[in-house]
This record gives sequence, C-alpha cells and structure tokens, in this order.
Amino acid sequence: MSPGLADLCRTARMPGLIFYMAWSDIRARYKRSVLGPLWITLSTAIGVVGMGFIWSALFKIDRTTYIPMLTVGLILWQFMSACINESTTAFTRQANIIRNLNLPLSLYPAQLVLRHVLNLAHNIPLFFIVALILGVHFNAHMLMAAPALLLVVLNLYWMSLLIGTLGARFRDLEYLVSMVMPLIMFMSPVMYRPGALPSFGKYMWFNPLADMIEIVRYPLLGTPTPMFIYAINIGMLAIGGALTFALFNAKRNRIAFWV
Repeated sequence: MSPGLADLCRTARMPGLIFYMAWSDIRARYKRSVLGPLWITLSTAIGVVGMGFIWSALFKIDRTTYIPMLTVGLILWQFMSACINESTTAFTRQANIIRNLNLPLSLYPAQLVLRHVLNLAHNIPLFFIVALILGVHFNAHMLMAAPALLLVVLNLYWMSLLIGTLGARFRDLEYLVSMVMPLIMFMSPVMYRPGALPSFGKYMWFNPLADMIEIVRYPLLGTPTPMFIYAINIGMLAIGGALTFALFNAKRNRIAFWV
C-alpha cells in the first residue's frame, strides 16, 4: 500500500478524533461568547436582509424569488470560501502537532472541512426560515440537497488537501488565495443565477465553485438539477481527487519538514 493511501485509510478510521478536534476548534474560538457559533448565523441573516432588498431592486427581481436564492448562495459561499481560504494553512497551523504526534497528515484537512460543515449546520436553518416566510414551496426535489451537499464536501476535501500541501511548500499561496477569492465571488453565482448573464452565463460553468453552488441551490429551491451539473461535480471529484492523491502521495513525507 502506498504511503498516501495508508495515510488516508488511517484518517478514515479516526472519525471520532476528527470530530473532537473540529468541535474543540469551534469551542475555543467562541469561548465565553454568549451566542457562540450563532454569530455566524446572525451575520448571514443581516447580509441576506440588507443585500436582498438592494440587489433585488437592482436586478428588478421579485423579492420572494430573489431572497431565497441569495440566502442559499451566501450560505454556500461562506462555507466554501472559508474552507478554501483556511486550506492554505491547513498544515502550517498544526505544525507543533505534526512534529510531535504520529497522526495521519490527511486528518488535518478533514478536520478543517468538518469544522466548517458544523458552522454550515448553524446557517442552513436560516434558509428554511426565509423559505417559510416568503412562501417557498417544499417538494421532493429538496431531498436531493443532502447527496448534493455530500458531493460538495468531498470536493472541498480534496481541494483542501491539495491547497494545504501546496501551501505548506509555498507560503505566498496564503496571500494569493485571500487576494483572489473576493474576485472569484463576483465571478460565481452567489448573488445571481448563471441565466442572469446571457452572454457570459455559459462560461460560468467552467468555474468549479459555480457548479458546487448550483448543485445544492437547485434542489433547495424545489427545482430539478440539470444532469450536466452532477456530471461536472462527479468529474471534479474523480479527476481532482486523483491528481491530489498523486501529489500527496509523492510529497507527503516532506510536509513535516516544510512546516
């Protein structure tokens, strides 16, 4: 068995430790806070209300249609951008543990992604509150949001492992990613749908984050997801996961020296 595969197998056998480390990070961050992680929900709610009224007027879209769409976009963007931004320091942040404990290295990106999944769990109810208030119709299509979100999480995991490995070697990557992500936000369908840009919308599907947003947003809004979006996300998981594994397998033994 290759070192990279052995590392991943060890990580898969440690779900309890991953959850404990992720939850400990959240507890440490919000220690002595009254609302704790609910501050994330509150800030998202304020953003939805403020941006919803402004952008619905700018796009000339009915608020009952626009605000639920915006809510899903903001929640997913916060989740994905937080994972990607923090992935650049996934290993360097844990340098002391890596040097002193014999834990699988692929555990640290898993811990990072799970921590943000737990934060996402605080935000998801906000969408259903907005949906109930604005009269979004619940139907069977919404059930597909769960497997779609799982596919997004798996894609974020290999992205975090890839970016974390590169970030351990090239420290400037942290600043490059933090600089580029705000630009990518405006190139992603966070505050609009791809169809709102007739001339540019077809090119937006080349943006992986756009496909990851839409695969969850379609079912949450009660509409069937086009099959090509599933194909793109599954293709990203297969190709991106394979390339990331090849890099991790080749450079795994050097990470401890890089950090």
